[in-house]
Amino acid sequence: MRAVRLHGAGDLRVEEVPYPGAPAPGWVRLTVSAAGICGSDIHNFRTGQWISRAPSTAGHELTGVVAEVGEDVEGLDVGATVVADSRFWCGACAACRAGRHHLCERLGFIGEACDGGFAEEVVLPARLLLPVSADIDPAVAAMAEPLAVALHAVKRLAPRAGEPVLVVGCGPIGGLAALVLAHRHDGPVLVADRNRARARLVAEVTGARVVAIDAGDIRGALDGRLPAAAIEATGSTAALGHLMGVMDGDGRIALVGIFHGRLDLDPNLLVERELAMIGCHAFTDELGAAVALLPTLHTALTRLIDRQIGLIDLPDAYDRLIAGDTQGLKVIVRPGRA
Repeated sequence: MRAVRLHGAGDLRVEEVPYPGAPAPGWVRLTVSAAGICGSDIHNFRTGQWISRAPSTAGHELTGVVAEVGEDVEGLDVGATVVADSRFWCGACAACRAGRHHLCERLGFIGEACDGGFAEEVVLPARLLLPVSADIDPAVAAMAEPLAVALHAVKRLAPRAGEPVLVVGCGPIGGLAALVLAHRHDGPVLVADRNRARARLVAEVTGARVVAIDAGDIRGALDGRLPAAAIEATGSTAALGHLMGVMDGDGRIALVGIFHGRLDLDPNLLVERELAMIGCHAFTDELGAAVALLPTLHTALTRLIDRQIGLIDLPDAYDRLIAGDTQGLKVIVRPGRA
């Protein structure tokens, strides 16, 4: 079968590899219908930070159809459509025993701890698979995982009733966070991104208002106010620094971006203005909620897809994403395409 495998930082290859064998007890073999490219995939390609085995097949945002089940698998039948929980947790550490699988002491992710969805077939633990309606477009179903991340970030931020929320970064997670806020929050939503076309798209889909990370521009949009709630989804230390400068006192910033550098921070700024930074890692129990939202958000999610490609086109897609050559939010890989 065809798979796209990461051999090392900057070394991504489209290859012919053997099909997976019969799944082990507790595991399931899937025919992959669709898989999304995540910012963490790009980060790992550029830096090699999370390469624990090589070569490895990335792709943790995936949906597929059950082709075969191993022994001791219950509740999943051949032909069922599923989405994958990206978190490969141990189940034995204190965090796992408390149900906080996203904080597992030995946490890995599909595509790193085991092969992922940038292939025609994949084998995964049954415990990581959630049923999804076969009526959902596979490209939309593949967005359940990043939608769960956005749901978790919004829950961690916990915006107060009616208060404005600023989302910095209109990539997949930032755009989906704006969509969640538009669907669940009763206050104004502002979005900022240096890619103006992408910011406009998110604004059109969600009803958010596009602003610059500038106090004057933001005050103009909020009748003289500054926001006390924000989501940082760029992973840019420069953007975070600018964001801190436009927050109201007693403000909260939910950090969900994957950063490529370190922040030169004066902690007195946090003390004197009582700012709080809230880390947001993956998700807890939000994947089920994300799957339940897919029918409601189906049209909006479809509009946020940048393009759908075959496996052969994946290396070029990485290059375009690194160059910022995209207007939509999510590139979806369809392994069944030529």
